[in-house]
Amino acid sequence: MSPAPVIIAIDGRSGSGKTTLAIELAARLREHHKVSLFHLEDIYPGWNGLAAGIERYVTTVLSPLRRGESAEWVSWDWERHYDGEARTTRPAEIVLVEGVGAAAAAARPLLDAVIWADSSDSERRARALARDGDTYEPFWDQWAAQEAEWLADDDVPARADVHVLNLADGTAPDDVLQALQYLPAVAPALLPELAARRGLHLVAERIDAQPEAAQLFAALFGGSANAVWLDSSLDPAGLAPEAAERSRFSILADDGGRFGQAVRHSSGQTRVSAGQASVTTDGPFFRWLDGAWGRRALRAPEEYPCEFALGWLGYLGYELKRETGGNDVAANTPDACLIFAGRAVVLDHAEDTVWLLTLDASDADGWLEAARTAVAAAAPGHAAPAHVSPATDFTGRPGAAVAAPRATAPLFTARDTEAGYKAKVTEAQREIAEGNTYEVCLTTALTAASPEEVEGTEPWQTYLDLRRRNPAPFASYLRFGDLAVASTSPERFLQIAADGRMRAEPIKGTRRRDPDPGADAALRRELESSAKDRAENIMIVDLLRNDLSHFAVPGSVAVSRLCAIESYATVHQMVSTIDAQLRPGLPRAEAVAACFPAGSMTGAPKVSTMAILDRLEAAPRGVYSGAIGYFSLNGAADLSVAIRTLVITDHGDGARELSLGVGGAVTADSSPQEEYEEVRTKAFGVLSALGAGFPQG
Repeated sequence: MSPAPVIIAIDGRSGSGKTTLAIELAARLREHHKVSLFHLEDIYPGWNGLAAGIERYVTTVLSPLRRGESAEWVSWDWERHYDGEARTTRPAEIVLVEGVGAAAAAARPLLDAVIWADSSDSERRARALARDGDTYEPFWDQWAAQEAEWLADDDVPARADVHVLNLADGTAPDDVLQALQYLPAVAPALLPELAARRGLHLVAERIDAQPEAAQLFAALFGGSANAVWLDSSLDPAGLAPEAAERSRFSILADDGGRFGQAVRHSSGQTRVSAGQASVTTDGPFFRWLDGAWGRRALRAPEEYPCEFALGWLGYLGYELKRETGGNDVAANTPDACLIFAGRAVVLDHAEDTVWLLTLDASDADGWLEAARTAVAAAAPGHAAPAHVSPATDFTGRPGAAVAAPRATAPLFTARDTEAGYKAKVTEAQREIAEGNTYEVCLTTALTAASPEEVEGTEPWQTYLDLRRRNPAPFASYLRFGDLAVASTSPERFLQIAADGRMRAEPIKGTRRRDPDPGADAALRRELESSAKDRAENIMIVDLLRNDLSHFAVPGSVAVSRLCAIESYATVHQMVSTIDAQLRPGLPRAEAVAACFPAGSMTGAPKVSTMAILDRLEAAPRGVYSGAIGYFSLNGAADLSVAIRTLVITDHGDGARELSLGVGGAVTADSSPQEEYEEVRTKAFGVLSALGAGFPQG
C-alpha cells in the first residue's frame, strides 16, 4: 500500500476541454511528481450510463486510490457497446481524475480539490464533435440531457474549489496550477512548483525620461479591468525631507501577463483569479496574505532605488478589523482588493527616471518593448500615437488625459445631519467621561447614488480632477472591475522596508488653507500651538508605539518626529513619525495586522473604541479608513491611510454610486460645532475638485 495520494478532480460539461486540460496539467506536474491520470469516459457503461458510470468510478477507482491502493476496474468497449477489458490505475503522489461526474457528490469526500472547467455551449459542442466526430453526434442531445439532470440535483460548479474558463489557447494549465497553490489541501504537494515561482528573476530597465504619468498609465493599463496607480502627485522639490521621501516614487501596474492575478476578500472568503482560472478559499485574510506575500521571493538590483520590486498592490478595507480585535461587520464593498503585478512601471520623481520592471517570462520582451514605446510617447512634447487612447475609464470608454471643466457636479447627501453628528460627538464624550475610551475617531459618509446625483463622474476623469486640485504624497487610483477608488491621502499608515525597518506617520490635527498668505500662516500657527490637537496626536503616537512593539526588536521603537506641521493644497496637518525594527523571522503580514486599522482612524484604546464606533456610526466604512499600497516580493510594504478617498461603484446601465468618508477625533474637550466644521474642512478637497458642495442639513 502506498501513501494516500493528492487527488484532484477535473469536472465540467462535455466539450469543455477537461481531457486536454488534464493531460497538459499532468505533463507539468510530472516535472516534479509521479502522476496518475484517470478518464471517466473509459468507464461509463454506454451513452445513457452517466449515473451508473459515476457509481462505478467512485466504488472501483476512487475509493481504492484514496486508500493508496491500486484500482482494478472494467473499461467500456464503445464499439461493441459492452464491458471491455480489465484495467489498473496505480496510485501516485498526485492523481488526476477527469470527466463528467468526476466531482459528483459521492466522490467529493474522497477528493482533495475540485476543478470545474467551462466554455460556451457552442464551443463545447464544436469541440466534442471535432474530437469524436460521427460517433458522438447522434448521442449529443441524449448525453447533454443526462448532464443537465445530474447537475440539477448536484450543483458541482457551486462546490468547486477552482473554476477555469477553458479558451483552448494553452493558458488554462498554467492558470489552474497557479490557482491550486492557494488550496491548503493541495499546496504542500506543490512545494516544487512554489519554489520555482520563488526563484523568479526580476528584469529591471532604467530610462532617463519624464513622461506624463496619466498618459502613460492610460496607454499601458487604460484597457485593463484591474489596474493600480500609486501616484505620488505631490512634487517633491522643495519639500521637507520626510515629505519628499514619501513623494518620490509613483507605481503603475495591472494584473496582466504570465503571472498576473487579482484577489477579492469578503467576510472570511478569498477569491483569487489567475488568467482564466479562479480559486476560492475560506479563512482570515491576513493569514492568506502571509502565505502569498510573507516570504521574500527576490532581490531588486543594487542600482534600483525603490523598495517596490513587483508584488501585490491594492487596498485593505476597514472591516478587516474583525481579524484584529474588532467586531465582525459586513461591508458593501470587498474587504480587500489586490492585484499581483508581474510587470510594472516605477517613476522616480527625484531623479526624473523611469524603471520598467517585469518578471522574466515568455511575454517579458514584448511587454518591455510596448512599455518603452509608451514612455517615449508620454514624454513632454511628444504626440501620443494614433492607436493609443489618451485615457480610458474602467469601462474602457475614451476620456480626456487633462482635467476639463465639469458640466455637472454630483449631489451628495450626508449619512448624518449636522445635529445628528453633533449628538454623536456628545455621546462619544460621554463614553470618554465614563472611562471607556480616551479618544474616538468618529466618522460619517457622504453619498451620491441616483443617476441625477452622479452625472459626469466617470472614475478616470474624476481622479484626474482630484489629483490636479489636491496633489498628495499617497494619491492613488485603483480600478477593480466595477469598483474604482480615487484617493488623495497625505497619511502613511505603515512602511516596512526590505531590511525590516518599520515606520508609521500618523496625522492628527487639521486646519484649512486660506488663499490669503497672512491668514494661512495664522491657521498654521494655530494648529502648531493647539493643545487639543497635540493631545490627539500624542495619544495616537502612543497607540502606534504599542502596535509596533509587538513585532519590533526590543528597544528599537522610537519617535523621531513629534507633532510636526505639513502643508498641502487644501489643509495643514500635524504629523508624527514612529520608527522601529522588525524582529527577524517574524511574519510580516502579521506585523501589518498588529497595526491595522490605523490608530488615527479609531482612537485609543483601539479595540474598545472600535466597538464604540460600531455602535455610534451604525454603518460599515468599507475602503475608507483602511489602507492603500503595496506588498513587494522583496518583503517591503508601504501603505497609506485611506482618507480623502472617493469610492465609485458601477452597478451597470449607467447606475453609479459615490461614497466619501470623513471624520475627526473626539476628545473630552472637543466642541461639537468645531468637530462638525472639521468634517466639512476634510471633505472640501474632494468635493471642490468635483465642483460639489457639502450637503446641507
